[in-house]
Amino acid sequence: MAPPRTLEGKVAIVTGASRGIGSAIAFDLASRGAKVTITYSSDRSKAPADALVQRIQSQAQSAAIDVQCDLKTPEAPQRIIDATLKAFGPHIDILVNNAGIISGSKTPEITAEHFDEVFHTNVRAPLFMLQAALPHLKHPARIINISFIGARAGYPGTGTYSASKAALEGEMLDQVPKEIVEPQLQATPVEQRAGRSEEIAEVVAWLASEGSSWVSGQAISASGGYAMY
Repeated sequence: MAPPRTLEGKVAIVTGASRGIGSAIAFDLASRGAKVTITYSSDRSKAPADALVQRIQSQAQSAAIDVQCDLKTPEAPQRIIDATLKAFGPHIDILVNNAGIISGSKTPEITAEHFDEVFHTNVRAPLFMLQAALPHLKHPARIINISFIGARAGYPGTGTYSASKAALEGEMLDQVPKEIVEPQLQATPVEQRAGRSEEIAEVVAWLASEGSSWVSGQAISASGGYAMY
């Protein structure tokens, strides 16, 4: 059963959306009526990105475009914004910073080049995406950054990736009062399973909708109770 078209007339950008969570988010937003720009980086991602655009058009009955770009470069965000405005008009309503480089390198293996690659994509790119989108955001716009529970809990072999996501959350939460950022932890059972892409997409769709209008500046953990903050 199709979700209600609560995002009709909205324009969304989802970075890193050729597969996985990003693909599920883009399709869910489109199914709710949003026009969607999806981005991808490598040539091998072109086919799944094109397929997602076609799926959105045929199954979600909405408009979509895809943009190939390297978010490690400072000029990529403006290219994405320009393509979106050209395709869908003068405003942007939803920005989902999903693109990220996952690093499994252990500390002795991390090079300066690898560190820069991870942080430029996972931390700098969302900031530059926001800067480029800012003049075109239409109230009440939504900025949604996809993080990782490793930003708050240690995982072997994910130090650089986890640090980049902690930096992303810190970038967002820098001006939020401490008593809001660090609420009391509550004992909640853990689901003992991995989350599905569609489950994350539904959370993002809610955050992008009018129903979440009183939610701002929050780090929301969709982790089956594993991380609570």
